[in-house]
Amino acid sequence: MQKKQKSTGLIWFTNNLRVRDNRSIELACEKHDHVIAIYVFDKHIFENTLFGFKKIERYRANFLLETVRDLKENLDQKNITLLTYFDFPEMVIPKICETHHIKEIFTQKEWTTEEVDTLNKVASKLTEGCTITHSYEQFLYHPEDINIDLESIPSIFTNFRKKLEKFVSIRTENTNTDKEDSNRIKNNTTLPDLNLLGYSEIKTDPRSAFPFHGGESEALKRIDYYFFESKKLSVYKQTRNGLIGTDYSSKLSPWLANGSISAKTIYWKIKEYETENGTNDSTYWLIFELIWRDYFKYISLKHGNAFFKVDGILQKSYEWKSEEGLIQKWIHGKTNAPFVNANMIELKSTGFMSNRGRQNVASYFAKELLLDWRIGAAYFESMLIDYDVHSNYGNWLYISGVGNDPRDRKFNIERQAERYDPNNQYQNKWLQKQLF
Repeated sequence: MQKKQKSTGLIWFTNNLRVRDNRSIELACEKHDHVIAIYVFDKHIFENTLFGFKKIERYRANFLLETVRDLKENLDQKNITLLTYFDFPEMVIPKICETHHIKEIFTQKEWTTEEVDTLNKVASKLTEGCTITHSYEQFLYHPEDINIDLESIPSIFTNFRKKLEKFVSIRTENTNTDKEDSNRIKNNTTLPDLNLLGYSEIKTDPRSAFPFHGGESEALKRIDYYFFESKKLSVYKQTRNGLIGTDYSSKLSPWLANGSISAKTIYWKIKEYETENGTNDSTYWLIFELIWRDYFKYISLKHGNAFFKVDGILQKSYEWKSEEGLIQKWIHGKTNAPFVNANMIELKSTGFMSNRGRQNVASYFAKELLLDWRIGAAYFESMLIDYDVHSNYGNWLYISGVGNDPRDRKFNIERQAERYDPNNQYQNKWLQKQLF
């Protein structure tokens, strides 16, 4: 009797850079005898964008390198080898599949243009019989559970939130088991460094509100500290509009953005915290923010490419400008608004900015300077450590009057500065002579 040939599955990591609560790992380990993993530092995302910015700047690139390094170590503990390349995915992945006789690739489900283009390029070069299995891994509320047609996703966040909170449950975390030691393969690949990716080395600005490192291990450490050690979660709602220091907010967004922690893991950790310490407005408010994150993902699913077009999802036309001098003054913190300047210098110096700061600088860009909001969004994409395509563009649409805000508000920057930085402590911190 002929012995059954053992099968090998390939996990293609993109923005799901974690071991815990990872459906792609779970499926691959369930369905195949052997499992290999791959991460490709896609050369496409290290190019310049249409608006002249690097697609990914050095702070985000460094955080990504740290994350993949941690992922490699965590997978190694499960006896799964992570191959890493600085190349084009469509050039590397089909070759790996041929070499290792792979018939099934497991990866995160994507729907925005650039990500789908990459998937399609890879799929077009695979040999016949090799398939790609996609899993929704970015959501708190799974798309199969919400019982709303995409076309019927409410245009108002509150309506969306209330319906989900009332009728939909959060799934438990995915689980996976370790593979046998024999699952490992010889790994001749090496992780690139910042220099290879085209960047200079980074010094952490001592003023940074985000001095943390990338990776799932660091994300879980942060949860342990912010929730269970310091119990800062219990005052999150009161402190979340802060500007200075590491603890005014959870700071989980960078790890969420590249998938080194999942929204579900955070949710169930909050529930664990509430069991031990009680429920209040603050513990709920972090869940509330996770639902906002989901909402922008559903809005981008609903509206497709309109999410990235100048007239937005409202198809509302404004006379936007693209004056280079004004853009550069905004980027380098040389506008007539000190509060805007301080926030922009923080972003340029650290790759991070508070939520309060983001709302103000985006409103100033679109509503005061009347500049094309897509340019501001592209700059944020380049610079922010916690860049998430759906949240970034969703928030810019919202602030610019072409998204999900029915009120089309404009921030009074001076009043905002008086309210959130009454003693100019934050502005003085960042408007002093730059250290780097």
